[in-house]
Amino acid sequence: MPAVASRPLDPRKLLLPRTTQRIALRRLSVADLPAFQAYRHDPAVGLYQGWSAQPDDDALAFLNEMATAQLLVPGAWCQIGIADKESNALIGDIGICVALDERTAEIGFTLSAASQGKGLASEAVIEVIALLFERTPIGGAVAITDSRNLPALRLLVNVGMRQTAVVSTTFRGEPCTEHEFEIRRPAD
Repeated sequence: MPAVASRPLDPRKLLLPRTTQRIALRRLSVADLPAFQAYRHDPAVGLYQGWSAQPDDDALAFLNEMATAQLLVPGAWCQIGIADKESNALIGDIGICVALDERTAEIGFTLSAASQGKGLASEAVIEVIALLFERTPIGGAVAITDSRNLPALRLLVNVGMRQTAVVSTTFRGEPCTEHEFEIRRPAD
């Protein structure tokens, strides 16, 4: 019987779940709706975020889409869950967009208020950056945050990102200053 040639696996499909000491990066699911809506409707959590709280029907459609969306498609944002490693309860999410030219990827992160200040977001961001460098050809990852979001600024510095720009812009109708950060692919 002739040997059947096997197709190489697409490395972008072998992404999740990924775990660290305390968190799991995993697909979002419709079962996450209560936790997702709880932190996404917290005004303090959403203050500097690019998203706005949604009605349950819209959030459910979004979670359903993200549950099966192809990840790391250049030019398309995808959202993955940050879950407690032991309970698998959703505590936040990370958005990722690989640039069309695949030179960089932008990340953005959200964590429930109860989970903040414990280093969990740092674990998640470090793991997402590692995933991006392992599974895409990008040369670097970038993140942008409002200058008033001091915890996010500290997190980006603490995970090894360096500030590359300060930009005056408008956010939700108000003038603001954004800080752009980048981390480059490690040299082999």
